Amino acid sequence: MKKTLIIGASPNPERYAYKAAHMLTTKGHPIVNIGIKQGEVAGVKIEKPGTPYHDIDTITLYIGTDLQSNYYDYIIATQPKRVIFNPGTENPVFEQMLEKNNIEPIEACTLVLLSTGQF
Repeated sequence: MKKTLIIGASPNPERYAYKAAHMLTTKGHPIVNIGIKQGEVAGVKIEKPGTPYHDIDTITLYIGTDLQSNYYDYIIATQPKRVIFNPGTENPVFEQMLEKNNIEPIEACTLVLLSTGQF
């Protein structure tokens, strides 16, 4: 199973980050929720970004490019194997930074990857 950090986690059931958290846990992937909203999603508390985790396989982004620069150092320090840029979060500048740090950027939809067995 791939421990996944969700950046942009939200307790709002209408948000794709919320749906992804539930689908990830349903499929057996442990999650960490990072976001600005308080609450929990899929039984996991939403945390503020703090000390980077070091056991994360995948980070999935649900924040726009305008907010991503606040997370560059945090994401790179976390050293995931890959970062998924969900639709609307694509960021060529950050993707190049990740590649230089041996982190694979993927432009894809987490929900589709999970639904089709490609996650």
